[in-house]
Amino acid sequence: MGMESAQIQLEKLMARDSRKKPIPIYTTQGDWSALLVFPHIFDPVGEWIGWVSPDRNVFDVDGVFVGWLSDEPRILRRRIIEGELLRREGPPHPGRIRPPATVPLPPMMAELPFEIIDVLDEEPQRLHTTDTGEFKEDLD
Repeated sequence: MGMESAQIQLEKLMARDSRKKPIPIYTTQGDWSALLVFPHIFDPVGEWIGWVSPDRNVFDVDGVFVGWLSDEPRILRRRIIEGELLRREGPPHPGRIRPPATVPLPPMMAELPFEIIDVLDEEPQRLHTTDTGEFKEDLD
């Protein structure tokens, strides 16, 4: 898909945002593993785990780059990330949401090339709640 269609998709996502309708984010296997209430991403129990920038980049709650939001939508990233991970200041903590009881069936998922991974399938720990994560101190 070209840049123009990605822009149209983003505009559709933002139009849905005006109603704050949760958009399920699926894994390649077709399971829903997150909800987008633009710009926030929540896990299936309603905890905040990340956010999406207007250019469709996905960041964790600490502002560390995780990947990008595809059209299906899935959260994808390159298997090998070279250089320093992009960091951005994120939106304020939105609090917890009540996830919907049901979500639509997933669309057909395109097969991914080897160099691209589905983050929610292969590295779900990259999207964590504010009280967990790689850089949090353990309480003894």
